Parts: sequence; C-alpha cells; structure tokens
Amino acid sequence: MEIKLKINGINKEISIKDGEYLQSALKRLGYLNVRKGCETGSCGLCTVLLDGKPTLSCSTLAVRGMGKEITTLEGESVEVEKFAEVLTSEGADQCGYCSPGFTLTVIAMKRELESPTIDEIKHYLTGNLCRCTGYMGQLRAVKKYMEVK
Repeated sequence: MEIKLKINGINKEISIKDGEYLQSALKRLGYLNVRKGCETGSCGLCTVLLDGKPTLSCSTLAVRGMGKEITTLEGESVEVEKFAEVLTSEGADQCGYCSPGFTLTVIAMKRELESPTIDEIKHYLTGNLCRCTGYMGQLRAVKKYMEVK
C-alpha cells in the first residue's frame, strides 16, 4: 500500500506492508535516529512527535501517520542543540542510544508544561528508559533546560 507522510515538514511517499509500524517505515526512509529497542512500546527509544505529542513509533501503525505532522530528531535541530548543551553541562550524556526518543519527549514536555516540578518531570518521562544512568543527572538537566528560553 502506498501512503503519504509529512515528516519534518517534508512530504514523502512510501510503500508499506499491511500492519507495518511507523518505526520501520521511518527507518526505511533513512531516519536513523528513530531507534529500535523493546518493540513493545515500553522503552521510549522509538519516540517521535506526532502532531507535537510524543508517540511510540514501534507500536503505532504507519498508516496512523497519514494526515499528521511527524517530527523526528532531525526536525528539531535548534531545540536538540539547546538540550544537548544542558545535558553535557550537567554530565548527563552517556552512550546516546536512548537520546533521540528521550530528547523529543523532553522538547514536547517543555512546550506542554510550564515550570514543571521534579515529580511532574518524572511522570512525563515515565517510559523513557536509559541503561547508562541513574537518572539524577538527566533530571537536573531537564529541570535546567525547562528554564532555557
């Protein structure tokens, strides 16, 4: 089946298989920062923004992307750079495998919540797993990033 997707503001056409998930379709289109982790919607590595909301692309059918704005890490380069600087300054950068999904979730949170508490940040980030950290550096970085204009 041929479908049309709008990814990072660019219209794309792709042939998909019945039941194909968005993560697989995006990978085939060359969006390599849409990572594969658990494939059950539990780890957050595959997160993209669908109409600005964090969405697990490994458990979202590709056809669900039709008529919506799909944003990957590449589509948020300005905010990604700002967040990366804060992460680095807090010593919270690690191997980077979880970073694309985590970063997109943080960017969406910043747009949705004004001055969130640590508990609100933790709640929003539930489901974004990192195997490298104890999360404290990341929490400090997220809190600091929320204050960046």
